[in-house]
Amino acid sequence: MENIIIIAVVAAIVIAICYYLYKEKKKGTGCIGCPYAKKCGGKCSGKTEE
Repeated sequence: MENIIIIAVVAAIVIAICYYLYKEKKKGTGCIGCPYAKKCGGKCSGKTEE
């Protein structure tokens, strides 16, 4: 029974992540994991524009 609960929780987390990625791509976000995604213009080299 515990295994079913653990699998359900992991599946819910994976589904939530997939939904978030889908939603962000629909918005047109270039680099979803980049904290500077809205500032860097899609280059996402890890550096801020100065």
